[in-house]
Amino acid sequence: MVPQNKQFNYQRPPMYDKQRDAVFNDSRYSLVEASTKSGKTVSCLIWLIEQAILHGQAGQVYWWVSPTVAQSKVVFRRMKQWLPPAMGTKFNESELMATLTNGTVIHFKTGENPDKLYGEDVHALVIDEASRCREESYHACRSVVTATNGPIRMIGNVRGRRNWFYVMCRRAEQGLDNYIYSKITAQDAVDGGVLDADEIEEAKVSLPAVVFNELYNAEPSENHANPFGEEAIRACISELSTDAATVFGIDVAKSVDYTVIIGLDQQKRVCYFERFQLPWNHTKQKIVNAVGDVECIVDSTGVGDSITEDLQSLLPRVEGFKFSSPSKQQLMQLLSNEIGTKAVRFPDNEIVDELLSFEYEHTRTGVKYNAPYGLHDDCVMALALALNAHRNQPGFGVW
Repeated sequence: MVPQNKQFNYQRPPMYDKQRDAVFNDSRYSLVEASTKSGKTVSCLIWLIEQAILHGQAGQVYWWVSPTVAQSKVVFRRMKQWLPPAMGTKFNESELMATLTNGTVIHFKTGENPDKLYGEDVHALVIDEASRCREESYHACRSVVTATNGPIRMIGNVRGRRNWFYVMCRRAEQGLDNYIYSKITAQDAVDGGVLDADEIEEAKVSLPAVVFNELYNAEPSENHANPFGEEAIRACISELSTDAATVFGIDVAKSVDYTVIIGLDQQKRVCYFERFQLPWNHTKQKIVNAVGDVECIVDSTGVGDSITEDLQSLLPRVEGFKFSSPSKQQLMQLLSNEIGTKAVRFPDNEIVDELLSFEYEHTRTGVKYNAPYGLHDDCVMALALALNAHRNQPGFGVW
């Protein structure tokens, strides 16, 4: 039973000024581009609870919409930890719903299937990680507050310029009626006591500049979620070098992928490139013929371990590289730095295509680097491995 005629003392949790003002304002629509871990989720969850408890009536529905079910579960569990048992809130774990003491319902939803968002009358809602939500999900969310004139809060990291949230933020920034735009950077969060300055400095050193600027400075890259930058990639295009290779990087095909062999000369110019799909015996012979006694690094992750051992029995200078989240991040940082400083050169072929389509994604466990679904990143990996081998050569330091 929901407690009847029961009163509670409420004091809003503390927030720093920019965090509070971005969400708690009189505009119907608030859009917030913010640094990761700057407190945007916390402030919006507090706002939604206040909307439901202080302004809601029994039977009214309030929504929290995230791109995935997993992300909604995180916020649902956070709310469950916050609200004291004495309030009598009833939590439905399977439906991700909370019925508050006044009979209002907060429902934690996913935008994975926009068609499932239509139909209900919602009195206030939050679109979380808006830059990663489908535009069709926003359309559905806008429709469900039509009858109630309910307010919406949209929050997220910056993720390129090619998404509906970025466009909406620019319209709000230009003074669209009933909209307010706010930007919260990592420095704002440091000043507000939410983030540690040393942690931000470490992220600045360890992440590619494009990634850091989007995640921490709320500054968009010119290409959607690309960690290298389209302009920087195109500035590195040149003809295939005719000099001899001093190192090779190889990404060996697994299932539907391609085997890619990339050789770099002394000046880090691509001088050898092959991309193919062949049975292992033919692939092995191609690698042996290309590499000879030149230093070579091969992806030895998973099944690549036995492939690397096989190659090591045939070639004198083969080294394996195992990909993990930390090692891949370091390798992508190296590649980003080399492209950003125009220190590497490559022909305008599949290498450029893959570099331009390559993406990063910020998750709860860190930054993930991958090709978009249905595309390949074999050239990207081979080029990064070749650069790693080049850096390991005498006179070039050790990485």
